[in-house]
Amino acid sequence: MIITKKCLPRRTVLRGLGASLALPLLDGMVPAFAAIRNTAANPVRRFGAIYVPNGVEMRAWTPTATGTALELSPVLQPLAPVVEQVNVLTGLADNVAIPREGEGVGDHARAASTWLTGVHVKKTEGADIRAGTSLDQIVAQAFGKETQLASLELAIDSVEVLGACDQGYSCAYVNTIAWRTPTTPLPMENSPRAVFERLFGAADSTDLQSRLARIRQDRSILDFVTDEANGLNRALGAGDQLKLAQYLDAVRDVERRIQKAEEQSDRDIPVVEQPVGIPGTFEEHCRLMFDLLTLAYQTDLTRVSTFMFGKEVSGRSFPEIGVPGGHHGYSHHQNDPENLAMLAKVNTHHISQFAYFLEKLQSIPDGDGSLLDHSLFLYGSGISDGNLHFHLDLPTVLAGGGGGHVNGGRHLRYASETPLSNLHMSVLDKLGLPVETFGDSTGTLRYLSDV
Repeated sequence: MIITKKCLPRRTVLRGLGASLALPLLDGMVPAFAAIRNTAANPVRRFGAIYVPNGVEMRAWTPTATGTALELSPVLQPLAPVVEQVNVLTGLADNVAIPREGEGVGDHARAASTWLTGVHVKKTEGADIRAGTSLDQIVAQAFGKETQLASLELAIDSVEVLGACDQGYSCAYVNTIAWRTPTTPLPMENSPRAVFERLFGAADSTDLQSRLARIRQDRSILDFVTDEANGLNRALGAGDQLKLAQYLDAVRDVERRIQKAEEQSDRDIPVVEQPVGIPGTFEEHCRLMFDLLTLAYQTDLTRVSTFMFGKEVSGRSFPEIGVPGGHHGYSHHQNDPENLAMLAKVNTHHISQFAYFLEKLQSIPDGDGSLLDHSLFLYGSGISDGNLHFHLDLPTVLAGGGGGHVNGGRHLRYASETPLSNLHMSVLDKLGLPVETFGDSTGTLRYLSDV
């Protein structure tokens, strides 16, 4: 890296053998980035969608009061530290997930595949799948022109897009929520190592052997860019030096945790077979993936993401929080109090990981605010009551300020069966990408910008 100008280029990277490291937005980059720099009038905006499978325990999820002073329900309590950045929306419906005449069961597949597309999918187990272009990919088509990666698709479960997974529906409908086109589902990545290498491996290099050698040597990617980092540091002001140090510490911490997970997964554990590099607990896996996503947003490697806590029909158990049985089984609770309590525990566990991510974003300065101030995150499911496979009154959270276009801290109740696609239209509008229609929309939602 040779710096020949007083102002750093926005795309400055640190380079080493088989590795490159993008940098966060530093004050020293702002003049060179003046055309689109983060200002109150023109912040860089980001979007993410986070999906939970199998529905939720709606009685423990839904706030009792509506209005501008959001009183969090038991399941939503982990969001308390960021409550002013959160809106809970009720009354929204995934109407296109409801079966048409002759289709019968398959609600899980329809729930996931319609959640971001707003389009009723073709029932098939073959290659002739058809859904719709998802919300995230519409955003990626616009925002991806400015970033190295148009979007990131992350998951916790291992996922496949081939085969049959739900009562006559292809696995593609169950295991991803991201659709580049109506016939092109995007696979989700659940390996932290693969995500790390995608973000920080040399984007302009195909030298796989040098990257593998670095991993075998148990050396950090930072060890390969130390000289350039030191040279850059001498050219920065005190504020930027602190930002750079904090960022590099975060990268090293994430890589250390990935390496630790790989060491653990190499051990002989006869009970369960895990892919290499997957952390041993659900919480650590989620937080590692969210930390990687935070780094991707912080360095502007991408501005768009999707994240699945689990694929539909997931039977994952959570013994670490006292949930010994499978998630999907508990979602068919039959109104049994014990099953409902177990389901609420799972729902709260999911929200806790989401809250961790939001707090992380809130702590990172970005322009005139934080990363969370300039982002919008949609959290929810295509099913409300898993016992009935209900697609009405969906559990939905919208978090972040959207660059000053969304006010938080509220429970917004909409008329029953209001299309979820109306929210998607509204999100696009708040991100500066207005459209005339989306999926089965009937218009945009009121109140998102009201004080």
